Amino acid sequence: MNTILVPTDFSPCAVNASHYALQLAAGLRAGVHICHAILLPVQTLVANPDAWATADYSHLETATMDALSVTAIEMEHEMARELAPNAGNFKPHVGYSCQMGLVADVVGKIVQERRLSLVVMGMSGAGALSRLFMGSNSRSVIDHAKFPVLLVPPKVKFKPFKKIAFTTDMLTGDIDVLNSVAEIAKYFNAEILIAHIASQNKDAHLDDKQVNKFLSDVTDKINYPKIYYRNIKSADVDQGLDWICKHGQIDMIATVHRRQNFLERFFSGSYTQKLAKHIGMPLLVYPAIAAVK
Repeated sequence: MNTILVPTDFSPCAVNASHYALQLAAGLRAGVHICHAILLPVQTLVANPDAWATADYSHLETATMDALSVTAIEMEHEMARELAPNAGNFKPHVGYSCQMGLVADVVGKIVQERRLSLVVMGMSGAGALSRLFMGSNSRSVIDHAKFPVLLVPPKVKFKPFKKIAFTTDMLTGDIDVLNSVAEIAKYFNAEILIAHIASQNKDAHLDDKQVNKFLSDVTDKINYPKIYYRNIKSADVDQGLDWICKHGQIDMIATVHRRQNFLERFFSGSYTQKLAKHIGMPLLVYPAIAAVK
């Protein structure tokens, strides 16, 4: 991994995510790049679509870069104060930039231009679940992403991973994602729990051939010994996640964002409120087509 991208709106939640990313970057021997998307007034764009290109917004860029500079300095102070005892001689480089546009567009553009591997974003508090998952910047980034996004709950501080839960539908494409999770786990010597949350009403029993094929591929294609599997039977997805969080001693949940999987169901309807129970744990969301390298 080269550099972790951290979008920020300078809110306490975003600042916490940037400090989490800094600690993570030290463990992964990676750099950190902070970015901010400058949003133009909607009224201006509606009245004159060409205003974006013709107006002088240099004052916004200057003010944003000044704020980003302050954030970078604060992170460098944190490195000197907290990272030095644990990071040895390695100190993550902290860079920053701003661009005009929607958050998802700006994040995608920076990831592509800089060939970055991971985005870390703050997750809103439980009271803002509706805004987070139904039209928020975080949801927009996840929906459009071709890269993994790590959502960090508010006030959660980084601690080295000891166990990561990878929830899967046991599909062949998930092997590449699991391999990417293993690359992260290696830096911390962490265990990986392959967890299939099976509904007792529908898919309580996977086809044995499907399970055996998936686990055989894990053995053949992933060079990491600290991986084990558990089929979790529950009345619904919410209870399955409850079991993982309460009994699995998990430090992070990783999953693939695809239609109709458990994450998509959590992002809709009444499941948004149920997710509040699990908001105290970082959630690493992979698109079906991308993995950390």
